[in-house]
Amino acid sequence: MDGEPEPLRVVVADDHPFYRRGLARSLTASGVTVVAEAPSGAAALQAVRETSPDVVVMDLNMPGVSGLEATRQVLAEAPETRVLVLTVSAQETDIADAIAAGACGYVLKDRPVQEVIAGVRAAAAGESHFSSQLAMPLLRRLRDGSGIAVDVTGVAFDEPERAVLAQLAEGRADHEIAVAMGIGIDDVRAHAASILSKLHRESRVKAALEASAGRRR
Repeated sequence: MDGEPEPLRVVVADDHPFYRRGLARSLTASGVTVVAEAPSGAAALQAVRETSPDVVVMDLNMPGVSGLEATRQVLAEAPETRVLVLTVSAQETDIADAIAAGACGYVLKDRPVQEVIAGVRAAAAGESHFSSQLAMPLLRRLRDGSGIAVDVTGVAFDEPERAVLAQLAEGRADHEIAVAMGIGIDDVRAHAASILSKLHRESRVKAALEASAGRRR
């Protein structure tokens, strides 16, 4: 029907066939069109060349060309395509490397499939999505004692987000922030994920990570 948006077109890249096929079925059931499945980074890159998807759901640990390198190559060749990382790794270095490579979001495989679908839709809309338990460690990495601090000037945070940032600046732990704000730890982490998404949308997270890497060299 005229006026209806076209379905999102997605490539699913993961070297575990059962997981990959199951995710593809779930995405299809949600109204997303899975245009290709790829068992490796090289296959993901070839699928992007052949299908021009809106989003690639990219595992990091794949044989041959890694998901990280594939992300770099996909975005170099097809900058209009968005990459959402979906992986088991919650390591800060992996998250930081994925963002620096250009990924627009990072979701853990142990999260409900609805979160993956939300991440895909956010990616296609030009937004960012991060699993909530990842946000606080990464924000702390960006505000550590090295002198690197992400620029938050002019970003439209709401009051709870500003409160979380203020508590982070004082070096408080997650549970201390929750007590100070009178909310649960899950709520604190959800606010942190929203902060990270807003900063990433303006490329400020990537800029801060690049500055940090430059100082380490």
